Formats: sequence, C-alpha cells, structure tokens
Amino acid sequence: MCSSFRVFRVGISFVTMCIFYKSAANSLPELSPHEYFSTLQPGKASLAYFCQADSPSTSVFLEGLHEAVRPLQDYGISVAKVNCIKEETSRYCGKDKDLMKAYLFRGNILLREFPTDTLFDENAIVAHVLFALLFNEVKYITTPEDLQSAENALKGKANIVFSYVRAIGTPEHRAVMEAAFVYGTTCQFVLTTEIALLESIGSEEIEYAHLYFFHCKPVLDLTQECRRILMEQPLTTLNIDLFIKTMNAPLLTEVAEDPQHVSTVHFQLGLPLVFIVSQQATYEADKRTAEWVAWRLLGKAGVLLLLRDSLEANIPQHANVVFKRAEKGVPVEFLVLHDVDSIISHVENNVHIEEKQEDGEDDVEGPDIDIQDDEVAETVYRDRKRQLPLELTVELTEETFNATVMASDSLVLFYAGWQAVSMAFLQSYIDVAAKLKGTSTMLLTRINCADWTDVCTKQNVTEFPVVKMYKEGENPVSYAGMLGTEDLLKFIQLNRISYPVNITSIQEAEQYLHGELYKDLLSYSSVSVLGLFSPTMITAKEDFTEAGRALKGYVITGVYSGEDVLILSNKYAVTLPALLLARHKEGRIESIPLANTHAHDIVQLITDASLETFPEITVENLPSYLRLQKPLLMLFSDGSINPQHEKAVLTMVEQKHLDSLTPCWLNLKNTPVGRGILKAYFDTLPPLPLLVVVNLHSGGRVFAFPSDQAITEQNLFSWLKKLRSRIRNPISKCLLALMQHSSGVFVP
Repeated sequence: MCSSFRVFRVGISFVTMCIFYKSAANSLPELSPHEYFSTLQPGKASLAYFCQADSPSTSVFLEGLHEAVRPLQDYGISVAKVNCIKEETSRYCGKDKDLMKAYLFRGNILLREFPTDTLFDENAIVAHVLFALLFNEVKYITTPEDLQSAENALKGKANIVFSYVRAIGTPEHRAVMEAAFVYGTTCQFVLTTEIALLESIGSEEIEYAHLYFFHCKPVLDLTQECRRILMEQPLTTLNIDLFIKTMNAPLLTEVAEDPQHVSTVHFQLGLPLVFIVSQQATYEADKRTAEWVAWRLLGKAGVLLLLRDSLEANIPQHANVVFKRAEKGVPVEFLVLHDVDSIISHVENNVHIEEKQEDGEDDVEGPDIDIQDDEVAETVYRDRKRQLPLELTVELTEETFNATVMASDSLVLFYAGWQAVSMAFLQSYIDVAAKLKGTSTMLLTRINCADWTDVCTKQNVTEFPVVKMYKEGENPVSYAGMLGTEDLLKFIQLNRISYPVNITSIQEAEQYLHGELYKDLLSYSSVSVLGLFSPTMITAKEDFTEAGRALKGYVITGVYSGEDVLILSNKYAVTLPALLLARHKEGRIESIPLANTHAHDIVQLITDASLETFPEITVENLPSYLRLQKPLLMLFSDGSINPQHEKAVLTMVEQKHLDSLTPCWLNLKNTPVGRGILKAYFDTLPPLPLLVVVNLHSGGRVFAFPSDQAITEQNLFSWLKKLRSRIRNPISKCLLALMQHSSGVFVP
C-alpha cells in the first residue's frame, strides 16, 4: 500500500501537526488553460473545473467548489476554475456547456474525471477527491465474499476499518476518507454502500452509516475470525479519529500504583478506567478476566490489571474492582463486583455515550447533518445543551435594527443559526459580552441572518459570521481578526477612541510614545505608531490618516504635524515624512521613513513592524510571522523563557545579526502541541530549552543548536555563521524530504 501520495501525505500531516502554516486563502483561482497547466507540479494533486468563460458563475456546483477550496488545500490539493474560450483547443474544455467536468490531476497526469452532478456540495467534492487519491488505502467492496477475502489477506498483518455509507459523497463518506488520509498507512480501510453486505455481518439498524474496527493483526490462525468492534457514535471525522485511537491503544495494561494517579491513552481521550484488582495467588485467572472485560469494553473504557501485592496505596480489602471516571477531580470508586457482566453493566450505566439522534427526535439521520462534518461542528454538537446567557446581548430584528444602531454605538454579530462556525463564534461573542458587562458603552447585539435575510443583505453581509461596529457619523467597521474572545475584545477596546489620534504638541507626542497616554489600552496593543509630517506634507499625511483608519481596532496610531516637528525628526534621526514605532514592552522607539509610500503600503508596513521582536509563538499569531517569509529561529522552552537566553537573542537582534530570520520562542506549557513537534523531530522529547532553525520557505530544512553549548551571543553568532555556510546538516534527511513535499502547499 505504499505510494508516492502516502509520502506526500505524511509531509502534509507533519506540517499540519506543527501548525507551521494554515492557509488563509479560501478563494477559487480562475485561470486560462495555459496558466493552469503551467502551475502543475510533479507529484502534487490538483482539481480543476473546466468551463466556458461565459458560463454562469453562481451554479450550485461552483458554490460547493468554493467551499471545498480550503479543506482540499489542507490535504495538499490545489483547486482551480479554468475558463475556456471559444478558440481553446484543449480536450478538457469540451464543446457542450452541459457536459463540463471536473478533472483530478497528479502533476500533469489525469487521474479521474468527475461529472459535476456527482459533486453536488462540499462534502461530495472532498469525499470524491480523497477517494480517488486514496485508491490503495481504501478498498471498495460489494459482497460478503469480498469482505472475507480482505480479512483473510490481512490476518496477522494489519487491522481493518470497515465502513458502510449510504452513498458516495455523503458527509459520512467524507469523514471516512479524512480518517483514511491519516490512518491509511496503519490500517486497511474497506468501504461499501451495499446494505446486504452490512446485514451479512449482523447489523440490525441498517438505516444509518456504520463503522467497524476489525482486529485482524493479532490473528495468526486463518480459521479464526477477526474480532469486530462497532463504533457507536455518529460517523464524523472527530469521532472516527477518537475511535481508531482507542482501538489502537493497548488492550490491557498492568500497573502497581495508586489508581487516582494513573493516566492512560483511554483516559486522555475522555474514557473512564476500570482496574481489576489482582493478587499473586490469583494472577493468571484475574488476567484472563481482565482481558475478557477489556474486549467487552473496547472503545468504551480502558482496562488495567492492578497488582495489589506491589501496591503502596491502600485499597480496601473487600474491593476487587476500581472505577475511575473520565472527569477530572472525581474520586475513584472501590467496588465489589462478582462477575464480568456486573462490571460491564456498571461501566455502561455510568458512561455517557452520545445518542445517535437529538433528544425527542425520531429521525435517525440526525448525525448526518452537514454541520457535523468538521471539528468546529463537533464542538457545537457536544455543547448543544449548554445554555448561553443570550440576555447579555440584544437580539435584533428587521423592525429594530436601524433604530438600535442609530441610537447608540453598537457591535452587531451577523450569524446563521444553521451554520456550525456561526454557533461556535456566538459562544465567544457571549463571553466577550460577559467580560464587558457594566464597563463598556458599546452595545453588543446580534441578528440571525437565517431569520432576517433582507437585513443582512442590505448590510452587505453574505458570509457568516461577520461582526460590524456602528458609530454615529462613521461608516461601519468590519472586524477581520481571529474568531476568538481575546481578539474580539481587543478590537472593541481599541475602538474606544478615534484613529489616528491628533497629537497637539511635542510634549504630548513624547507622552504618547512613552505610553503615558492611553495607558489602559497598552495591554491590547504592544506598539504605538506616530506619524510625523511637516505642515506642507498634506498628501503624505492624508495617506497616513487613511492607513490609521484602516488599522482601527488593531494598532494605536497617532499623527503630529506641528511647526516644530523637526525637533522629533532630529531627536529620532529620521527624515520626514516618517513613522515612529514605540515598542512599550521593550522600552524602545524605532524610526521608519515614509517617502512616496501610499496608504495600503503604510498599512502593510505598520502591520509587519508592529510584530514583536522576539514573540512567544501561539497557534493564533503564527500565520502573522510566517507572512514575513523568513526562516524561524525558534527556542522551545518548558515554561517561561530564561532571561539570559532572551537577552542573547535580543542583543543579536539589536546588532542586526538576525535580520534574515524571525526570532521567536514557544512555551510548551502554553502551547502543548510543541511537544508533538519536538517528538516528530527527535523521536523522543529532547532536553529543554532547545533552539532550532526551521526554513519552511525553501525546502523545509530543520537545524538544531548544539546541545553541548550554552545559548550565548557568541555561540549563537558562530552557529548561525556555520549554518549560512552550510557546514551543519539538517536533523533528518527523511524529515527534510517530507517537508520538501509539503512546502509548495503550505508556504505562501
């Protein structure tokens, strides 16, 4: 089952795990046939829709294709709309508008063509494309004999993930394909749409999708059947991922420590633990019992054999079973249960497993709703019974919208009640309202565009969720930040004043630059920007003013153009027009000339310059630093950064030795995914702190600072000098190769 696509997939998975880049591009590029074929790269998958240049652009298929761009990009698959002109001779353009198709390529090799009526929405597009690419990993079968043949072929070799879906292209099919993308190297996926095949293995409820895990790898006797475990949750990507993880976890673990302190893979995945208490005299019998219980509870709980004779903790003498719930902080239970069925019943009666349908509904298709199809939707699905304090915000309607936003400064959330992302963000929005309760003059409101379509259309809202700020006498300002509580709160707080702030004197300018003005806002903006202009520089000042307004809610900006502006110009050694950038955390002020710079260039200049010199990297801020297109000099730390290490890096920055790099650090306690990154680099977690250079933008090479050297300015300078001379080698040539496969997709 090895293929070039698998190597490519591993590289993609690695970069995804590291979160080194997540494409923000969600648009569908439109190209000519010549342009499209010139972009194809060997080994890279690409989906193209060829259509006549004058064909309608609002078809249902194109809407689905737009929505599928981002998820397909996450799997390393580019998407394009190719506009054919009448003179075009490409065989993919066709002649009849009704016969236009989508084509899947790897490099310039055609793999599959799809009639557009089979790609009826985002789920269908993603499912069909992954199904075609995962040809070796996913075996499609139609008869019980096919299934038996697959089982026999894999006994003693690999396990099987067998799934039944009602049709190709459904949300459940997509979820299975996404799981196959991740686990196809370790399990053989088998798929069917035949109800008769499902019935042949004993399934009674055949109305909805099913997924089984066949434990064939431990089976060495060909006459013995593979154990089959049914997944009882709805078929969603997240549920399948958790299920396969539990199936691959150890069946039985022996421990000799206090159950209260024991943690296993099952417990980390949110499942309870069952300890079968054993002693030396009955060890073999207890182990057989524990194994039998483990098979019965597979996927529902972790089972451990607790050796009483070696245990220091006090276990009541009468107890033969210990039950540890998945909830943190709950005391363990010491039980007396006399048979396997009693143990199973106790666990099943005390473990909540999601129903396959909403309470009070008879439709068994509940889990198949489209919004169940990603992790955001999973969060909403899990939290669907959580009562949000909606009374903290004002609900708007067609009758109240205009009157409300005209009467007071208002923040409006435009959302769709049927959309998962909207409902997830609504929770963050309510959290912001709770934080601002009683402290803000801004009225937080919301309107459900599913109910009031006309209102949202009039406000130019066509995608959800959207947040807009309405102030008297000003045009509405759209929020363009992260869909989270802290970023939205920052946007609201920084909008309390108008930008750019008009500074009226040299003294006020100095107060502004040193953080003495607007002290309460400094926690929301790490920098303050001051534009300096002579009174005659009208156009340059207007460009800066336009940029300041565009950055409203993200950066504090001010402007000074007094007759004595040269005092500031001379003090900070900069030619007018110019920017002064005050970094309050670092206590320093930088100067940037602005000659012949237009508003949009100033926006980008300030955006880049306002990034921290030596930031702590998080999932949220990483894309901003990757946009600089420089290799990352990243220090991994298990907690707060060592002041000496920070000083060494900042000194190198001040001396301009790190201009070609982006220095940063990652706190493993704040961003635990860093542990996974390091384990991927080094197989095991290396000693910390650890300094590495990661160059995603030219091959993805990774270099580690020598562990036997102290992180000092001199050692760092010497090491980087050797790197530039290519004396030092990457950590892993294999890793380098994998990341090279990925770089074309994840690097802007």
